[in-house]
Amino acid sequence: MGLMDFIKKQFIDILEWTESGDGVLAWRYPMADNEIQYGGSLTVRESQMAVFVNEGKVADVFGPGMYKLTTQTLPVLTYLKNWDKLFASPFKSDVYFFSTRQQIDQRWGTSQPVTIRDKDFGAVRLRAFGNFAYRISDPKLFHTEITGTRDRYTTEDLDGQLRGMMLQHISDAVATSGVPFLDLASNQIEFAQQLKAATAPSFEAIGLKLESVTVQNVSLPEELQKILDQKIGMGMVGNDMAKFMQYQTGQAIPVMAQGVGQGGGGGGLAGDAMGLGAGMAMGQVLAQQMGSAMAQANAASAAAAVPAPAAPAMTADQVMATLEKLGDLKAKGILTEAEFAAKKADLLAKL
Repeated sequence: MGLMDFIKKQFIDILEWTESGDGVLAWRYPMADNEIQYGGSLTVRESQMAVFVNEGKVADVFGPGMYKLTTQTLPVLTYLKNWDKLFASPFKSDVYFFSTRQQIDQRWGTSQPVTIRDKDFGAVRLRAFGNFAYRISDPKLFHTEITGTRDRYTTEDLDGQLRGMMLQHISDAVATSGVPFLDLASNQIEFAQQLKAATAPSFEAIGLKLESVTVQNVSLPEELQKILDQKIGMGMVGNDMAKFMQYQTGQAIPVMAQGVGQGGGGGGLAGDAMGLGAGMAMGQVLAQQMGSAMAQANAASAAAAVPAPAAPAMTADQVMATLEKLGDLKAKGILTEAEFAAKKADLLAKL
């Protein structure tokens, strides 16, 4: 060994990690054959932690700060190496840095429909997707369970495992949320909270903390989507079945007309059955409308049959006063002689 190699081996006196990009969870300091100078400096930045590993065993763990590497600051390593108080020589140890900041916008989603059990519909299948964020909370556990001796470990290396954890707990989240299956799409916040609660223990088991979960979309099966559309339609008409039937019939008429125009009532026996069902629904609606119209007409006729109250008879004074007013109108040329005579005869007949 040359003199320069010996000097380089002795003087690794500054240990630190400056992250060069996003997505790196763990990074091993490149020791090669070098040794750490006793009394050297360890710098751990905010959102980082450092772990010293001696011969495969995790020794000391450091949070953010600057440390002088001595037997006082490395108690576990001192114990493992049996150093005495007078030890002041360079030493070997593996040093791993871990990023503890949030890893945001991690995607999860169902590549295939997931079967869950619903209290209203039994077994149903759904698709859902969203994102989540997590951070390393226990670097010692994360090192022993996940990263091991790798020089570098990224979010991409962990993505498949975490996504599987999210999907594994969808059924539990739906069951504990208490939200009916048809209402999941409109209660995504509640669904996300329950999904986080169900999945968080699995993250903690490997040294991670699940910070947040969002559900961006829940896709219902086509059959249940039709039921949801009908439920929305009922709500739009105030849950009035008669009005809803009118709405449904109105929607069916163009479809029936198109089928007839293309050459037949929807295709054989099935088309005839569909046409018959739609015809019955139309008949019910028309009967209801005709019944309502007849009821209104009968009410109007009954009102017209009631005789109008007779006008009260005029007194002699009222007749004379009216004649005087008519005489003034005739004198001013407003009434003709014939008109005045006709009105006068009518008034005198009432005496």
